[in-house]
Amino acid sequence: MIAIIDYGAGNLRSVHNTFTHLGANVVTIQTPDQLDDADKIVLPGVGAFGAGINALRAAGFEAPIKQAVAAGTPLLGICLGMQYLFESSDEMGEHRGLGLLPGRVTRFPVNGLKVPHIGWNQLHIRRASPLLANVNSGAYAYFVHSYYVEAGDPADVLATTDYGLDYASVVGRGSVFGIQPHPEKSQSVGQQILRNFVAM
Repeated sequence: MIAIIDYGAGNLRSVHNTFTHLGANVVTIQTPDQLDDADKIVLPGVGAFGAGINALRAAGFEAPIKQAVAAGTPLLGICLGMQYLFESSDEMGEHRGLGLLPGRVTRFPVNGLKVPHIGWNQLHIRRASPLLANVNSGAYAYFVHSYYVEAGDPADVLATTDYGLDYASVVGRGSVFGIQPHPEKSQSVGQQILRNFVAM
């Protein structure tokens, strides 16, 4: 069973529908105790980092997520949910993340490119991973974000994307994974990534 965490700050319906389309057994959960029955966890997110991570903590999910990860339960953070996996963000002040991966989240620099980064861009695969099985390096995915991850450990970077700078767009360590673009909006490429997560 795949549990999608509903903490009031996620794009839940389209993510849920995509997993259902792929034939996955998926449920949306609102309380931490429901994680007990989860074989995999999906942490979506849209909006601002501070408000989102505060809502996740207020709903009581931080400790159970960390416990599940420690027990080896696969976790996939999507968009803002990927950014939560890291140590901190400077979006509208300093905010502490979940600290499951080393690194920080910061705003794209002003270098002539529009911020937010909206639209299709490429995934350049840097390290083989089950999450990216059957995804070609250079494949396009759909992005909507103003802040990006500066990964603290290059070994955690599964794929990068170039938007004025080369940044981590897919990450993974052990059972923890994150994807910056929206797989539910990325057509066949996004579906393949979610299919790979289901198959883990």
